[in-house]
Amino acid sequence: MTVLELLKQDAALALPRLSSIPEPVALLRALAAGGIHVVEFAFTTPGVADVIAASVDVDGVRVGAGTVVTAAQAREAIAAGASFLVTPGVVTEVAEAATVPVIMGAFTPTEALTAVSLGAAAVKIFPASTVGPAYFTHLHGPFPDMPLVASGGLHEGNAGEYIRAGALAVTAGSSVVSAADVASGNWDAVTARASAFIVAARS
Repeated sequence: MTVLELLKQDAALALPRLSSIPEPVALLRALAAGGIHVVEFAFTTPGVADVIAASVDVDGVRVGAGTVVTAAQAREAIAAGASFLVTPGVVTEVAEAATVPVIMGAFTPTEALTAVSLGAAAVKIFPASTVGPAYFTHLHGPFPDMPLVASGGLHEGNAGEYIRAGALAVTAGSSVVSAADVASGNWDAVTARASAFIVAARS
């Protein structure tokens, strides 16, 4: 399945924004067991290219690079095996360098339209919690076919609201993947939180 097909199926992707990810394969398997099959490893994590390279062969999971803000980072991530890129905002040089789908960050309608004009496969509205679910309903008025991903401030308690408002998928961050669980290898906890997040998103 493509990244967008998996996002539509799961209604979620995971963003483990951590200072260290010592066991990426175990983390991916825990997330997949909970129903999340698209994972974004951010460039804010030191050595993220190595994390991506170690993760690309996990069955059924698509691994991408997040917080991509330069063409050099885009090329590095793709060389490591990233199957998609995520930017925090509209970044023309990333769109031009990418040979994989880009989920491009945006906040305003103008930025969202610009992202699509640059070839974005989907538009990430960030920070989503600043504007709330109703904003997604409003965006779908003029842009009914634009795939939107909600990111920033999402958790089990509000994820479903964004899907019902028209988001293709929602981003699971620290509410699902905590630094403590990753450091201790508490993969059962990660799986349980991922499962709860997926249930909430689809409800």
